[in-house]
Amino acid sequence: MGKKFFISDCEGPISINDNAFELAGHYIEDGENFFTILSKYDDVLVDEIKREGYYAGGTLKLIVPFLKAYGATNKEIVEFSKDNVLLIPGAKDTLKFVKEAMPSFIVSTSYSQYIQALCDVTEFPFENTYSTALDIDEYSFSSEDKEKLMEYRKILMQNPDFEVIDKIFWDDILKLDAHEIMKNVNPVGGEGKKEAILDIINKFGFEDADIMYVGDSITDVEPLRFAKEHGGLGISFNGNRFAIKAAEIAIMADNTVMISIIADLFNNYGKEEVMSFIKSYMDNQEIAIKNYPINESLKEAIKRTNLPKIAIISSENFENIVDESKTFRNIVRGEAIGALG
Repeated sequence: MGKKFFISDCEGPISINDNAFELAGHYIEDGENFFTILSKYDDVLVDEIKREGYYAGGTLKLIVPFLKAYGATNKEIVEFSKDNVLLIPGAKDTLKFVKEAMPSFIVSTSYSQYIQALCDVTEFPFENTYSTALDIDEYSFSSEDKEKLMEYRKILMQNPDFEVIDKIFWDDILKLDAHEIMKNVNPVGGEGKKEAILDIINKFGFEDADIMYVGDSITDVEPLRFAKEHGGLGISFNGNRFAIKAAEIAIMADNTVMISIIADLFNNYGKEEVMSFIKSYMDNQEIAIKNYPINESLKEAIKRTNLPKIAIISSENFENIVDESKTFRNIVRGEAIGALG
């Protein structure tokens, strides 16, 4: 058995935010609804059409020309991100606990400006993170391009049909200088997250089976599936249908203490002990917490919380978990963000 290592998505398991969604709402006219339209389009491209060369998280690529057109700058994105970091209850303690217990990393589709802001708040080492690089100041385009992008936004808001969105992004915008900024943003989502995991494994010499990965959305499907297929732990935390389908374990909670507990058991005793604990917890929460060799500080911490729900995902309980997880997701993150893929 090799050295265990911990990797988490950011938005969902650690923070309440969807930073790109919030940036769109801050800068773009009716930007939250506009971002939601693009996010649903992104889901279709990834999950239904499976367009070659397009990966989950592409919304962060598609939205950038519009952020630029409406005046976003690097400095303002940094300041906005710093001012709006919202953590899941317990997340700062969980990050502190896991990074002291074992090698720990954040792999996020979020823009790097937001991940830097989150690291500043949580005291997590930025060098142990992967995220989507964005230098919005590097590019410039004409006032005519800006006007066309604003017009395209209006068209999409009035008629968000797939064919309309497809034509605007892969025909109309490609004719503008503005397409350069979209072309050069490469979101760390889906395959990008899997590549980040492989980079971590190769860089530090970890074994595939020693991974614990926590995620919640379509951008986490590949890493969750990787963890499950290689004998590690793939955990959905208040995940949507995409994440739950790819994961092995589902946590539904308004705090992160259970992530700490499972990380502690996995690090010290291995996957078998984790699965035994979860089965016991599903039968009787209090007895499982009392009888298993959980760190004493975590035992005390979980007594002060609303006890999380945990399940080992199967075809029989899948739909029930999706429904329960959706409820927690909407409570913790709000319905607008919770509904995003």
